[in-house]
Amino acid sequence: MTACAIEPAAANEENGGGETSTTEGAITEEGGPPRTGPAISEYGEAPRTECVITVDGSYAARLARDGDSWFPERWTLDGPEPYAVPLPGNQPEEPGTEVQPMGDGRVLIRRFTDGRHVFRLLYPTGPQTGELPLGAVECPADGTVLRLLPPAPGGEKAYALAVGPRSSAVWLVAGGAFGPEHLAEIPGRCSGGVWLDRTGRMLALDRETGGRTKAVVVDLQRGGEVSPLLQITDGSDDRLLLAAPDSGLLLISSDAPSPGRARLGWGVLGSTLPVRFPECLRVPDCAVTPFAIQPGQVLMPEGCGVALRVDGPMGSWLGVWRPAARQILHLRAPEGWLTGAGLWTENGELLLPYATADAPCGVARWAAASGNGALGGEAEGPGGTGATGAGDAGPEGPEGGGGTVAQSPEPDPPEPVVARPVPLQQAPLGNLVTK
Repeated sequence: MTACAIEPAAANEENGGGETSTTEGAITEEGGPPRTGPAISEYGEAPRTECVITVDGSYAARLARDGDSWFPERWTLDGPEPYAVPLPGNQPEEPGTEVQPMGDGRVLIRRFTDGRHVFRLLYPTGPQTGELPLGAVECPADGTVLRLLPPAPGGEKAYALAVGPRSSAVWLVAGGAFGPEHLAEIPGRCSGGVWLDRTGRMLALDRETGGRTKAVVVDLQRGGEVSPLLQITDGSDDRLLLAAPDSGLLLISSDAPSPGRARLGWGVLGSTLPVRFPECLRVPDCAVTPFAIQPGQVLMPEGCGVALRVDGPMGSWLGVWRPAARQILHLRAPEGWLTGAGLWTENGELLLPYATADAPCGVARWAAASGNGALGGEAEGPGGTGATGAGDAGPEGPEGGGGTVAQSPEPDPPEPVVARPVPLQQAPLGNLVTK
């Protein structure tokens, strides 16, 4: 389906710019489930994430704009205060160019030119930008689309997904020994991309076959072996949106409880309990997109904070929810929020990157208040700090029909063992659409 070509060292190449950005995981009240292309709601196109953050939160990368020109920008987030380093090439980038931060501070860039997806690592070299060529992946002219997968745990490797008419391929595009490496070929058209473990071995994808979409797991250390993950009913479309490896919490999209309408639900990896679809996660006339889960909550999936992007006719704002709650906390997002980007810390802080004319590189820190789950905090940036309001917040309470602590797997043994995910299938839906 695809072929790898090692790229010679050369100057920056022009991006073809012929691709359409995709948005995975947007849930609309009236619209259908997300497809490979952009999800469209009554008020327009569902949004895409404006920057990408490493799993450990050390770095972020985005395409910044200077007038009509676009250039990569790396953000350092783990220092005393955040700061940005521009990484312009010899010519402006196309708006559809993908960038991804690596764990060592370099930035991976994917450019499209002459039918090839070209990969390079960018790094600052004084006033200039250094570029390390990694090679290229050629895609046939049969409608095959290639995009970067979310950052992998560890930050040493990066992966891409090439989706063709009948099959999909997973590529290792950074961190390999000899340029891009073909790792797995999966029958069916795949979308999404969620890491299920801390080693970068188990990758969940949403695979469409026979007119239905089901989340499956691809084992990258066993030749791309595929096993089922979500199959709520035979006729439902079941997608995985986010996963927290520590707690096993899964955020899913499925039309099982409402055929023809995607609903946002949650389950626990390895649990025998069925997926639940809280009524509070339905916001009328709005698209709700989960983008971050609080890590480190071992054996406590119901206590994990989940950050939600809510988009409606009046704009975008932030939502915070926990599985043990019966409502979403709707909060005002910081001015200049790089919409859809954010990271939870283990101690309960939600970090939201933003950029304004006065603070071109800033991070708003929201800390969960004890007792009621409300968020409050300050926004920090090179220009100083300023208080950021928490918006309307309400008390949390146990969720009807879904408040029992789910069974969780035992702690890992001393030797690392990758457990096979237990498929969430044949789950009865009676009394599980909770209010």
